[in-house]
Amino acid sequence: MKVAWFCIPAHGHTNPSLQVVRELTAAGHQVFFFSFAPFREKVEAAGAVFVGCDGYDFEMEDRQNADRVGKDKAFATELLVSSTLALDEMTTQKIGEIRPDVIVSDSVAFWGKLVALKHGIPYVCSTTTFAFNRFSARYMRETPWDTVKMLLALPHIRRQIRRLQERGYPVRSILDIVQNDNETNTIVYTSKLFQPCADTFSGRYRFIGPLLRPVREPFAKTAEKTVYVSLGTVNRNRDFYRNCIRALSHTGWQVIVSLGANPERFEDLPDNVQVYESVDQMAALSVADAFITHCGMNSASEGLYYRVPLVLCPQTPEQGAVARRTEELGAGLRLQSISEEAILKAVQKVLTDPAFKENAARVSDSFHACGGTAEARAFLEGLAAG
Repeated sequence: MKVAWFCIPAHGHTNPSLQVVRELTAAGHQVFFFSFAPFREKVEAAGAVFVGCDGYDFEMEDRQNADRVGKDKAFATELLVSSTLALDEMTTQKIGEIRPDVIVSDSVAFWGKLVALKHGIPYVCSTTTFAFNRFSARYMRETPWDTVKMLLALPHIRRQIRRLQERGYPVRSILDIVQNDNETNTIVYTSKLFQPCADTFSGRYRFIGPLLRPVREPFAKTAEKTVYVSLGTVNRNRDFYRNCIRALSHTGWQVIVSLGANPERFEDLPDNVQVYESVDQMAALSVADAFITHCGMNSASEGLYYRVPLVLCPQTPEQGAVARRTEELGAGLRLQSISEEAILKAVQKVLTDPAFKENAARVSDSFHACGGTAEARAFLEGLAAG
Protein backbone atom coordinates (compact mmCIF):
# COMPACT_ATOMS: atom_id res chain seq x y z
CA MET A 1 0.00 0.00 0.00
CA LYS A 2 1.19 3.51 -0.85
CA VAL A 3 0.02 6.40 1.34
CA ALA A 4 0.47 10.12 0.73
CA TRP A 5 0.16 11.95 4.05
CA PHE A 6 -0.17 15.74 4.41
CA CYS A 7 0.40 17.62 7.67
CA ILE A 8 0.76 21.18 8.92
CA PRO A 9 4.04 22.41 10.46
CA ALA A 10 3.01 21.86 14.08
CA HIS A 11 4.39 19.32 16.55
CA GLY A 12 0.99 18.69 18.14
CA HIS A 13 -0.41 17.56 14.80
CA THR A 14 2.72 15.85 13.47
CA ASN A 15 3.66 13.69 16.46
CA PRO A 16 0.46 11.58 16.65
CA SER A 17 0.44 11.20 12.86
CA LEU A 18 3.98 9.85 12.83
CA GLN A 19 3.09 7.13 15.29
CA VAL A 20 0.59 5.78 12.76
CA VAL A 21 3.17 6.27 10.00
CA ARG A 22 5.65 4.21 11.99
CA GLU A 23 3.08 1.42 12.32
CA LEU A 24 2.47 1.49 8.57
CA THR A 25 6.11 1.45 7.51
CA ALA A 26 6.93 -1.32 10.00
CA ALA A 27 4.26 -3.39 8.25
CA GLY A 28 5.96 -2.83 4.89
CA HIS A 29 3.77 -0.04 3.52
CA GLN A 30 5.22 3.04 1.80
CA VAL A 31 4.35 6.45 3.23
CA PHE A 32 5.19 9.73 1.51
CA PHE A 33 4.87 12.49 4.11
CA PHE A 34 4.31 16.04 2.82
CA SER A 35 5.67 18.39 5.48
CA PHE A 36 8.27 21.05 6.22
CA ALA A 37 12.03 21.11 6.76
CA PRO A 38 12.03 21.31 10.60
CA PHE A 39 10.13 17.99 10.67
CA ARG A 40 12.25 16.09 8.16
CA GLU A 41 14.29 14.20 10.75
CA LYS A 42 11.17 13.08 12.63
CA VAL A 43 9.45 11.99 9.42
CA GLU A 44 12.39 9.96 8.19
CA ALA A 45 12.89 8.39 11.62
CA ALA A 46 9.32 7.05 11.30
CA GLY A 47 10.32 5.30 8.07
CA ALA A 48 8.49 7.64 5.69
CA VAL A 49 9.77 9.41 2.59
CA PHE A 50 9.90 13.14 3.34
CA VAL A 51 8.35 15.40 0.68
CA GLY A 52 9.22 19.05 1.34
CA CYS A 53 6.56 21.74 1.06
CA ASP A 54 9.02 24.56 1.73
CA GLY A 55 9.79 27.28 -0.79
CA TYR A 56 6.36 27.52 -2.39
CA ASP A 57 5.25 30.88 -0.94
CA PHE A 58 3.68 28.86 1.82
CA GLU A 59 2.97 31.16 4.76
CA MET A 60 1.52 28.83 7.41
CA GLU A 61 4.76 28.87 9.41
CA ASP A 62 4.51 32.62 10.05
CA ARG A 63 3.49 33.01 13.68
CA GLN A 64 1.39 36.14 13.08
CA ASN A 65 -0.48 34.37 10.29
CA ALA A 66 -1.06 31.32 12.48
CA ASP A 67 -2.64 33.50 15.16
CA ARG A 68 -4.81 35.32 12.61
CA VAL A 69 -6.10 32.11 10.98
CA GLY A 70 -8.22 31.24 14.02
CA LYS A 71 -9.83 34.69 14.15
CA ASP A 72 -10.29 35.82 10.55
CA LYS A 73 -12.18 33.35 8.32
CA ALA A 74 -11.71 35.39 5.16
CA PHE A 75 -7.96 35.56 5.73
CA ALA A 76 -7.86 31.86 6.66
CA THR A 77 -9.64 30.94 3.42
CA GLU A 78 -7.32 33.10 1.33
CA LEU A 79 -4.27 31.58 3.02
CA LEU A 80 -5.63 28.08 2.47
CA VAL A 81 -6.40 28.69 -1.20
CA SER A 82 -3.12 30.50 -1.90
CA SER A 83 -1.17 27.74 -0.19
CA THR A 84 -3.01 25.02 -2.11
CA LEU A 85 -2.40 26.74 -5.43
CA ALA A 86 1.23 27.45 -4.58
CA LEU A 87 1.70 23.73 -3.97
CA ASP A 88 -0.50 22.64 -6.90
CA GLU A 89 2.19 21.96 -9.50
CA MET A 90 4.39 20.10 -7.03
CA THR A 91 1.60 18.00 -5.54
CA THR A 92 0.23 17.14 -8.98
CA GLN A 93 3.65 15.95 -10.10
CA LYS A 94 4.33 14.00 -6.90
CA ILE A 95 0.91 12.35 -6.79
CA GLY A 96 1.42 11.32 -10.43
CA GLU A 97 4.76 9.76 -9.53
CA ILE A 98 3.68 8.10 -6.28
CA ARG A 99 0.24 6.92 -7.43
CA PRO A 100 -0.95 6.50 -3.84
CA ASP A 101 -3.73 4.11 -2.89
CA VAL A 102 -4.98 6.54 -0.28
CA ILE A 103 -4.35 10.15 0.79
CA VAL A 104 -4.38 11.05 4.48
CA SER A 105 -4.30 14.65 5.61
CA ASP A 106 -4.41 16.37 8.94
CA SER A 107 -7.81 17.92 9.58
CA VAL A 108 -6.23 21.39 9.23
CA ALA A 109 -4.04 20.52 6.22
CA PHE A 110 -6.98 21.18 3.92
CA TRP A 111 -4.76 21.17 0.83
CA GLY A 112 -4.34 17.40 1.30
CA LYS A 113 -8.10 16.93 1.11
CA LEU A 114 -8.22 19.16 -1.97
CA VAL A 115 -5.49 17.11 -3.66
CA ALA A 116 -7.49 13.93 -3.00
CA LEU A 117 -10.62 15.54 -4.48
CA LYS A 118 -8.79 16.80 -7.56
CA HIS A 119 -7.13 13.47 -8.34
CA GLY A 120 -10.00 11.19 -7.32
CA ILE A 121 -8.03 9.29 -4.68
CA PRO A 122 -9.63 7.82 -1.53
CA TYR A 123 -9.29 10.31 1.32
CA VAL A 124 -8.87 9.89 5.07
CA CYS A 125 -8.94 12.75 7.58
CA SER A 126 -6.52 12.54 10.51
CA THR A 127 -7.86 14.71 13.34
CA THR A 128 -5.72 15.35 16.39
CA THR A 129 -8.47 17.50 17.93
CA PHE A 130 -12.06 16.47 18.58
CA ALA A 131 -14.03 15.46 15.51
CA PHE A 132 -16.45 18.27 14.72
CA ASN A 133 -19.86 18.05 13.11
CA ARG A 134 -22.94 20.27 13.55
CA PHE A 135 -23.53 18.74 16.99
CA SER A 136 -20.03 18.74 18.49
CA ALA A 137 -19.25 22.14 16.93
CA ARG A 138 -21.53 23.66 19.57
CA TYR A 139 -18.70 23.06 22.02
CA MET A 140 -16.80 25.86 20.27
CA ARG A 141 -19.38 28.36 21.58
CA GLU A 142 -19.08 30.94 18.83
CA THR A 143 -20.64 34.30 19.66
CA PRO A 144 -23.22 36.21 17.56
CA TRP A 145 -20.36 38.50 16.53
CA ASP A 146 -18.50 35.48 15.10
CA THR A 147 -21.55 34.76 12.94
CA VAL A 148 -21.69 38.38 11.74
CA LYS A 149 -17.99 38.30 10.82
CA MET A 150 -18.54 35.09 8.87
CA LEU A 151 -21.41 36.64 6.89
CA LEU A 152 -19.32 39.72 6.10
CA ALA A 153 -16.51 37.49 4.89
CA LEU A 154 -18.67 35.42 2.51
CA PRO A 155 -18.07 37.49 -0.67
CA HIS A 156 -14.30 37.25 -0.18
CA ILE A 157 -14.56 33.52 0.56
CA ARG A 158 -16.57 32.95 -2.64
CA ARG A 159 -13.84 34.67 -4.67
CA GLN A 160 -11.27 32.32 -3.16
CA ILE A 161 -13.40 29.27 -4.00
CA ARG A 162 -13.54 30.41 -7.63
CA ARG A 163 -9.73 30.46 -7.70
CA LEU A 164 -9.73 26.77 -6.76
CA GLN A 165 -12.42 25.92 -9.30
CA GLU A 166 -10.40 27.58 -12.08
CA ARG A 167 -7.49 25.24 -11.29
CA GLY A 168 -9.55 22.06 -11.48
CA TYR A 169 -10.54 21.56 -7.83
CA PRO A 170 -14.16 20.29 -7.60
CA VAL A 171 -15.18 22.54 -4.71
CA ARG A 172 -18.61 24.17 -4.44
CA SER A 173 -18.26 26.03 -1.13
CA ILE A 174 -16.00 26.47 1.86
CA LEU A 175 -17.94 23.69 3.59
CA ASP A 176 -16.63 21.18 1.03
CA ILE A 177 -13.16 21.98 2.34
CA VAL A 178 -13.48 22.43 6.07
CA GLN A 179 -16.40 20.18 6.96
CA ASN A 180 -16.38 16.39 7.07
CA ASP A 181 -19.61 14.43 6.98
CA ASN A 182 -20.45 10.90 8.05
CA GLU A 183 -19.19 9.58 4.72
CA THR A 184 -15.68 10.91 5.40
CA ASN A 185 -13.24 8.25 6.58
CA THR A 186 -11.64 9.73 9.67
CA ILE A 187 -9.04 8.73 12.25
CA VAL A 188 -9.60 10.48 15.59
CA TYR A 189 -6.92 10.42 18.29
CA THR A 190 -9.23 10.12 21.27
CA SER A 191 -11.83 7.75 22.72
CA LYS A 192 -15.58 7.74 22.14
CA LEU A 193 -16.01 8.63 25.82
CA PHE A 194 -13.95 11.80 25.56
CA GLN A 195 -15.31 12.77 22.11
CA PRO A 196 -18.32 15.09 22.44
CA CYS A 197 -21.49 13.77 20.78
CA ALA A 198 -19.72 10.54 19.80
CA ASP A 199 -23.00 8.83 18.98
CA THR A 200 -23.61 11.28 16.09
CA PHE A 201 -20.60 10.00 14.11
CA SER A 202 -20.78 7.06 11.72
CA GLY A 203 -18.64 3.93 11.68
CA ARG A 204 -16.33 5.65 9.23
CA TYR A 205 -14.90 7.49 12.24
CA ARG A 206 -12.31 5.40 14.07
CA PHE A 207 -11.52 6.57 17.59
CA ILE A 208 -8.07 5.08 18.12
CA GLY A 209 -7.17 6.90 21.37
CA PRO A 210 -4.31 9.33 22.07
CA LEU A 211 -0.88 8.12 20.98
CA LEU A 212 1.69 8.95 23.65
CA ARG A 213 5.42 8.57 23.49
CA PRO A 214 7.23 6.92 26.42
CA VAL A 215 8.93 8.80 29.28
CA ARG A 216 12.47 9.80 28.28
CA GLU A 217 13.86 11.57 31.35
CA PRO A 218 12.10 10.49 34.57
CA PHE A 219 11.20 13.06 37.24
CA ALA A 220 11.78 12.23 40.89
CA LYS A 221 8.70 12.75 43.04
CA THR A 222 9.87 14.85 45.99
CA ALA A 223 6.63 15.51 47.86
CA GLU A 224 3.38 13.79 48.70
CA LYS A 225 1.58 15.91 46.08
CA THR A 226 3.00 17.10 42.76
CA VAL A 227 1.45 19.86 40.65
CA TYR A 228 2.54 20.30 37.03
CA VAL A 229 1.97 23.69 35.34
CA SER A 230 2.13 24.34 31.59
CA LEU A 231 0.25 26.50 29.10
CA GLY A 232 1.96 24.83 26.15
CA THR A 233 5.02 25.75 24.12
CA VAL A 234 3.95 29.10 22.66
CA ASN A 235 1.99 30.82 25.43
CA ARG A 236 3.54 34.00 26.85
CA ASN A 237 1.19 34.77 29.75
CA ARG A 238 3.72 36.02 32.30
CA ASP A 239 1.11 36.96 34.90
CA PHE A 240 -0.28 33.44 34.87
CA TYR A 241 3.06 31.81 35.60
CA ARG A 242 3.98 34.39 38.21
CA ASN A 243 0.67 33.90 40.01
CA CYS A 244 0.99 30.11 39.91
CA ILE A 245 4.40 30.29 41.52
CA ARG A 246 3.24 32.69 44.21
CA ALA A 247 0.04 30.76 44.90
CA LEU A 248 1.75 27.38 45.21
CA SER A 249 5.04 28.43 46.80
CA HIS A 250 3.97 27.87 50.42
CA THR A 251 1.99 24.66 50.01
CA GLY A 252 4.73 22.11 50.53
CA TRP A 253 3.72 20.46 47.25
CA GLN A 254 6.27 19.75 44.53
CA VAL A 255 5.54 22.26 41.76
CA ILE A 256 6.94 21.70 38.27
CA VAL A 257 6.55 24.67 35.92
CA SER A 258 7.24 24.50 32.17
CA LEU A 259 7.47 27.99 30.68
CA GLY A 260 7.57 27.05 26.99
CA ALA A 261 8.40 30.12 24.91
CA ASN A 262 7.79 32.49 27.83
CA PRO A 263 10.95 34.60 28.27
CA GLU A 264 10.18 35.29 31.94
CA ARG A 265 12.90 34.53 34.47
CA PHE A 266 12.08 33.95 38.10
CA GLU A 267 14.59 34.65 40.86
CA ASP A 268 14.62 33.47 44.49
CA LEU A 269 12.30 30.55 43.88
CA PRO A 270 11.04 28.64 46.92
CA ASP A 271 12.49 25.17 47.41
CA ASN A 272 9.29 23.39 46.37
CA VAL A 273 9.05 25.08 42.94
CA GLN A 274 11.06 23.93 39.93
CA VAL A 275 10.91 26.15 36.82
CA TYR A 276 12.08 24.96 33.40
CA GLU A 277 12.05 26.33 29.87
CA SER A 278 10.77 22.90 28.82
CA VAL A 279 10.38 19.48 30.39
CA ASP A 280 9.67 15.91 29.38
CA GLN A 281 5.92 16.31 29.78
CA MET A 282 5.30 12.56 29.94
CA ALA A 283 7.74 12.34 32.84
CA ALA A 284 6.17 15.26 34.68
CA LEU A 285 2.67 13.84 34.27
CA SER A 286 3.77 10.39 35.37
CA VAL A 287 4.42 11.80 38.89
CA ALA A 288 1.78 14.57 38.92
CA ASP A 289 -1.36 14.67 41.07
CA ALA A 290 -2.81 17.76 39.36
CA PHE A 291 -2.13 19.45 36.02
CA ILE A 292 -2.78 23.15 35.36
CA THR A 293 -3.17 23.20 31.58
CA HIS A 294 -4.22 25.36 28.63
CA CYS A 295 -6.33 22.39 27.45
CA GLY A 296 -4.54 21.75 24.19
CA MET A 297 -5.91 18.42 22.98
CA ASN A 298 -2.58 16.64 23.29
CA SER A 299 -1.76 18.04 26.72
CA ALA A 300 -5.21 17.33 28.16
CA SER A 301 -5.18 13.81 26.75
CA GLU A 302 -1.72 13.14 28.13
CA GLY A 303 -2.74 14.29 31.60
CA LEU A 304 -5.90 12.20 31.61
CA TYR A 305 -4.03 9.20 30.21
CA TYR A 306 -1.90 9.32 33.36
CA ARG A 307 -5.09 9.66 35.46
CA VAL A 308 -4.22 13.21 36.49
CA PRO A 309 -7.16 15.57 37.14
CA LEU A 310 -6.92 18.87 35.29
CA VAL A 311 -7.17 22.52 36.29
CA LEU A 312 -8.47 24.09 33.09
CA CYS A 313 -7.23 27.39 31.66
CA PRO A 314 -8.20 27.40 27.95
CA GLN A 315 -6.86 30.13 25.68
CA THR A 316 -8.70 29.47 22.38
CA PRO A 317 -12.16 28.22 21.29
CA GLU A 318 -10.71 24.77 20.48
CA GLN A 319 -9.16 24.56 23.93
CA GLY A 320 -12.45 25.77 25.38
CA ALA A 321 -14.14 22.74 23.81
CA VAL A 322 -11.61 20.41 25.46
CA ALA A 323 -12.14 22.16 28.79
CA ARG A 324 -15.91 21.91 28.49
CA ARG A 325 -15.80 18.17 27.79
CA THR A 326 -13.36 17.57 30.64
CA GLU A 327 -15.70 19.43 33.00
CA GLU A 328 -18.68 17.40 31.78
CA LEU A 329 -16.87 14.18 32.59
CA GLY A 330 -15.89 15.48 36.04
CA ALA A 331 -12.19 15.08 35.35
CA GLY A 332 -11.23 18.73 35.72
CA LEU A 333 -12.13 22.13 37.11
CA ARG A 334 -12.05 25.42 35.18
CA LEU A 335 -10.16 28.36 36.66
CA GLN A 336 -12.46 31.29 37.40
CA SER A 337 -9.56 33.70 36.97
CA ILE A 338 -5.77 33.62 37.00
CA SER A 339 -5.55 35.30 40.40
CA GLU A 340 -3.40 33.63 43.04
CA GLU A 341 -6.48 32.93 45.14
CA ALA A 342 -8.37 31.28 42.27
CA ILE A 343 -5.38 29.14 41.30
CA LEU A 344 -4.78 27.87 44.82
CA LYS A 345 -8.49 27.19 45.41
CA ALA A 346 -8.84 25.18 42.17
CA VAL A 347 -5.75 23.07 42.78
CA GLN A 348 -6.80 22.34 46.36
CA LYS A 349 -10.21 21.25 45.08
CA VAL A 350 -8.94 18.73 42.53
CA LEU A 351 -6.37 17.36 44.99
CA THR A 352 -8.81 16.83 47.85
CA ASP A 353 -12.01 15.76 46.10
CA PRO A 354 -11.52 12.10 45.08
CA ALA A 355 -14.19 12.36 42.37
CA PHE A 356 -11.78 14.25 40.11
CA LYS A 357 -9.18 11.50 40.31
CA GLU A 358 -11.81 8.79 39.81
CA ASN A 359 -13.23 10.48 36.73
CA ALA A 360 -9.77 11.10 35.26
CA ALA A 361 -9.12 7.38 35.73
CA ARG A 362 -12.37 6.56 33.89
CA VAL A 363 -11.26 8.63 30.89
CA SER A 364 -7.83 7.00 31.07
CA ASP A 365 -9.40 3.55 30.98
CA SER A 366 -11.32 4.55 27.84
CA PHE A 367 -8.05 5.64 26.19
CA HIS A 368 -6.34 2.37 27.06
CA ALA A 369 -9.27 0.40 25.61
CA CYS A 370 -8.85 1.98 22.15
CA GLY A 371 -7.18 0.17 19.27
CA GLY A 372 -4.29 2.60 18.77
CA THR A 373 -1.98 2.48 15.77
CA ALA A 374 -2.88 -1.12 14.93
CA GLU A 375 -6.52 -0.12 14.42
CA ALA A 376 -5.49 2.83 12.26
CA ARG A 377 -3.30 0.59 10.10
CA ALA A 378 -6.06 -2.00 9.64
CA PHE A 379 -8.52 0.78 8.76
CA LEU A 380 -6.22 2.21 6.07
CA GLU A 381 -5.38 -1.24 4.70
CA GLY A 382 -9.08 -2.00 4.35
CA LEU A 383 -9.72 1.23 2.44
CA ALA A 384 -6.75 0.66 0.12
CA ALA A 385 -7.93 -2.86 -0.60
CA GLY A 386 -11.16 -1.41 -1.86
